Amino acid sequence: MKTTNRILTTLATALLLPGLLSGCTSKPGDAPAPGSGGGGVVTPPTTGPSQVALWLTTTDQSALFHKSTLALNFQAATGNNPTIVVDTTQTYQSIDGFGYTLTGGSATLINQLNAATRTALLKELFATDETNIGVSYLRISIGASDLDAKEFTYDDVPGGQTDPTLAQFSIAPDKKDLIPVLRDILTLNPTLKILGSPWSAPAWMKTNSSLKGGSLKPEYYAVYAEYFVKYLRAMQAEGITLDAITIQNEPLNPDNNPSLYMTAAEQGTFIKNNLGPALRAAGLNTKIILYDHNLDRTDYPLAILADAAVRPFVDGSAFHLYAGNISALNTVHNAYPNKDVYFTEQWVGGPGNFAGDFSWHINNLIIGATRNWSKNVLEWNLAADQNYGPHTQGGCSNCLGALTISGSSVSRNTAYYTIAHASKFVRPGSVRIATNLPANLPNVAFKAPNGRKVLIVQNSGATQTFDIQYRGKVVSSTLAAGAVGTYVW
Repeated sequence: MKTTNRILTTLATALLLPGLLSGCTSKPGDAPAPGSGGGGVVTPPTTGPSQVALWLTTTDQSALFHKSTLALNFQAATGNNPTIVVDTTQTYQSIDGFGYTLTGGSATLINQLNAATRTALLKELFATDETNIGVSYLRISIGASDLDAKEFTYDDVPGGQTDPTLAQFSIAPDKKDLIPVLRDILTLNPTLKILGSPWSAPAWMKTNSSLKGGSLKPEYYAVYAEYFVKYLRAMQAEGITLDAITIQNEPLNPDNNPSLYMTAAEQGTFIKNNLGPALRAAGLNTKIILYDHNLDRTDYPLAILADAAVRPFVDGSAFHLYAGNISALNTVHNAYPNKDVYFTEQWVGGPGNFAGDFSWHINNLIIGATRNWSKNVLEWNLAADQNYGPHTQGGCSNCLGALTISGSSVSRNTAYYTIAHASKFVRPGSVRIATNLPANLPNVAFKAPNGRKVLIVQNSGATQTFDIQYRGKVVSSTLAAGAVGTYVW
């Protein structure tokens, strides 16, 4: 009987090749199977109850985060397939969440949708029931990012003037779109974590009196620390509590709009003498996270963390991957294992190439970042329009959103599916557990708070069958070249 079951399971999983996935429910905007005439995918018969749920995406887009009805059941090992061994006795970091940056432009696009479409979209993204993807972490900009319609901070005054008492401070620019959208999201998911990052200090605090480039004047360090305090309190008054802040988005990039250049020495001085003490005096427990830039410059956060006067104020360091290697996260973790590491931004350049982009992002971010100790994974902008807008003059002009919102039409892109493969199942509080890495099968596994095991596997080679081993038994599965499967049991 075991041999018969094994044959049935192998035959069933062999049907997971592009165009032959069964029993799936698609989101609006999903592509139909090639050759299906838009009528949906071919549906092979179900083989019976399944111990393991499988959600699949193929690089030809015939399956886009589709749930299989094929039976995947554990049984005694009998073959010689490559084997991924899942070991819950070895644990690593806990997970805070997976998500996106809700830019001001993203909020504007979402907020302009009609009420029914907007409500359905936010539920699809943020609700945590079985039918939605349960995004659990968002990054927002403190003031404008380059994906706002125009540059602004919360204390802009006419040229030549200053406001050292912050009398003109106001978060009014966020009250039209960003704050209403965030409130609705928090209604759906009250435990969602929010990270805030500024792109620039107010121009009057800077050496060049501009929102682009320049550095923070030392005489305004204390004022800028109070600016953060006022911001966090103002957001709390709107019912929005931030879990963490970074001090500056991409502090070594003065060419974006807005932007601010900040050296490691400047950031360390600002934290230990101003920002850290100011948050503490205000009774705010918002985490301070360093750096927020590329992995080729781990010397930046490491230099700050080397200062014993800074460390008590700092939770960890945040990174992007426009340069460097994802394994550098492990270097930073090993240097200061009691300080967390985070992955806070990666864009998809439009118009994009789904096969290449999806494969790269799954391998480097969902698998790579978490295998190297990151507590979260955030893709860049949640939404853009069909022209990659809105954005500032000089801001990113071809950032492909996880969603494209064109009028009342919503379509889903690479980053949507990348995050969905983790966010739906690897809930906050999940713990990464040990797995090996067979050739061409990069993977990562977690134990969720509800006890479920979650294994995300990418096939980076030709179509192959492999085994997943757990507690001495195995389940066999076949993935097409480039396909990604999230297995849950």
